[in-house]
Amino acid sequence: MSAEALPPLESGKFIAENSQDVKVLLDGVKKAAGVIFESLKKGDYSVELWKGAGATDGHELNPKVMDEKAVDWIFLVDTLNFSFWGESEDKKYKVKFKGQTYTGYWSLCAAVNRAMEEGIPITNPGYYAGMTEKELAYLLRSDSDTDMPMLQERVNNLQEAGKVLKEKFDGSFVNCIRKCGGSSQKLLSLVVSNFSSYRDEAKYKDKTVAIYKRAQILIADIWSCFEGQGYGSFDDISSITMFADYRIPQALLYFGALEYSQALLDKCSNNHMFTSGEREEVEIRGCSI
Repeated sequence: MSAEALPPLESGKFIAENSQDVKVLLDGVKKAAGVIFESLKKGDYSVELWKGAGATDGHELNPKVMDEKAVDWIFLVDTLNFSFWGESEDKKYKVKFKGQTYTGYWSLCAAVNRAMEEGIPITNPGYYAGMTEKELAYLLRSDSDTDMPMLQERVNNLQEAGKVLKEKFDGSFVNCIRKCGGSSQKLLSLVVSNFSSYRDEAKYKDKTVAIYKRAQILIADIWSCFEGQGYGSFDDISSITMFADYRIPQALLYFGALEYSQALLDKCSNNHMFTSGEREEVEIRGCSI
């Protein structure tokens, strides 16, 4: 974690207090919270459901056994967990696996599991530390006319992650978890300090703000997979924030938890492509937190 960066929760507060084009609306927040609460009461969400017993929504692709191989799988997938969107519904990256077609994040999981079934050690840091773009292109090959976006960036992420694990952590992310002493915040700091691809920071109003979407998803996935036990035992898991991606803000806008200025709405309606760190992009993500 950058020494000067505000942690995610403080970043969200600072951004919301200074935002020009995004507002947080309390009534909408309460409405969204009510929907989530009712879903929890009905059992629609739980750490047990993460493993996807009987599911067909993608969760069936998650590891079923709580072991070190599951940690390796989660770290690999979350290192590649970004940018799956397509410009239109008919231009999406898709992967067919075991008779089902997956899109979005689940297409990545399907591609990883497909590679494992083919006997490729894709979750082994020693393997992906030396992976080439050609090799990854084959492993993530599409079953549609749209290839996996940002392939070179994904190769760079894997090469860096694999090398760091080999050089600093005896070749396994499990050793990163062991070093954190059951603290999700210590693990978060370790991840963003050692793996630059997880260092999701931006400059906003002369401050460095931290979102850390993928780093926090990584911790939450481990916690969910291990049901809060073993490698997933964190005594401060509630300090992890929501994961400010490009999907959740859409839901928060729908529920009225967020309000966009007319200028921002016009940009969104005209399919404006926001760059990472652009002021409006930071405000959308920060206010979501």
